[in-house]
Amino acid sequence: MPKQEIIIAPALVETWTLSPAATFGSSVRAKGILLEVRARLPVAVRKSLDVNGMALVLGMAKDSEHEFASTSAAVSQALEGIENLPVIPREIQDILGISAGERHRWLKDGRLQSAGTRTVRLSGRARQITFHVFDPRVVEDLLDRAVIDEWREEDIAARAENRRQAAYRAKLTRSLKKVAKKPKTVGSEIDDAASKLLGWDEFDVDGLLR
Repeated sequence: MPKQEIIIAPALVETWTLSPAATFGSSVRAKGILLEVRARLPVAVRKSLDVNGMALVLGMAKDSEHEFASTSAAVSQALEGIENLPVIPREIQDILGISAGERHRWLKDGRLQSAGTRTVRLSGRARQITFHVFDPRVVEDLLDRAVIDEWREEDIAARAENRRQAAYRAKLTRSLKKVAKKPKTVGSEIDDAASKLLGWDEFDVDGLLR
């Protein structure tokens, strides 16, 4: 019979409810805030802080009162102004309900405004990655104006226009190829020969051909 894991609830607990202005109601954003706050804590106590819904929870054993107090103060300080924390890619995708492809496309054409870039080192790896971040107030404005559906409609119209133009160009190319392959008539051969004669245009202008 497998042994059951015994979970001992921490004796010292403190909770910080994250405001809607900070999370936009996104669990991904709440997790991002957790990681941001953890990064500002000593390594030894980082795992003592976790996220539960839209709240950060600090839990420690009863004999860690001094460490608990200092960590609690550090968390409170880290949460000051957290509403202004830049929004990272996976967060804005969850907040706005968009795909990575849409984020890249709208960022490229300027509809989605970048607030700059951020470079981080991947955990346990030497490689660094750089990505765009977004101003939370800009994200809030996009939510308030509900522009995502409008942008998607614009994309659908643009794709339809691109397909129409591509079809027209293909048709034009086929027509030009047919003309190039078509055998010349006697009249066209005479016109071609006449166009090569020196002074033909002046001769024609004088009306001598009429």
